[in-house]
Amino acid sequence: KASRFVRFCDAFNIPLLYLTSTPAYLVGSEQEQKGMIFRGATLLHATSEATVPIVDVVIGWAYAGAWIAMGSKYLGGDFVCAWPTAEVGAVAAPGVVDVVRRKEIKAAENPTEAREKYIQEFKDIYMHITYPAGHQHIDAIIDAKETRRVIIKAFDALKGKKQQLPPKKHGNSPY
Repeated sequence: KASRFVRFCDAFNIPLLYLTSTPAYLVGSEQEQKGMIFRGATLLHATSEATVPIVDVVIGWAYAGAWIAMGSKYLGGDFVCAWPTAEVGAVAAPGVVDVVRRKEIKAAENPTEAREKYIQEFKDIYMHITYPAGHQHIDAIIDAKETRRVIIKAFDALKGKKQQLPPKKHGNSPY
């Protein structure tokens, strides 16, 4: 549904606004059987081909491919901002900690407490919104009260956007 909506908006030159709060795509055979990879790929493809103005406001979680598909800079988002409480990352902190700090957690006197400590440490360093903003993945960190004003200003600035895709017959969509 999301990819059809993106294509519809693009066909009629309707700008796209993403209000993002999404965990990463779930992995596993059950998700694969439900078509999650296919559906995720169609949204990635639709967003990457859109030529209309794209504004993304990260209001909660924004992890991995799920965020990339939702108007991020990686797929041509024109303006990406985030609330100060947002979390942006390649993967959720518990998943990283369980792999990277596996030995330390296992050797700890209290593994549960050690795991929570490492998760918080990872979040403080890599998932605090200033980290992706410092790496130019986020254009601005905005106060939640300013969201409407910032969105209006972003779309005003993008009013005359002209983007041409490379000349080709058509894209090779996953569907």
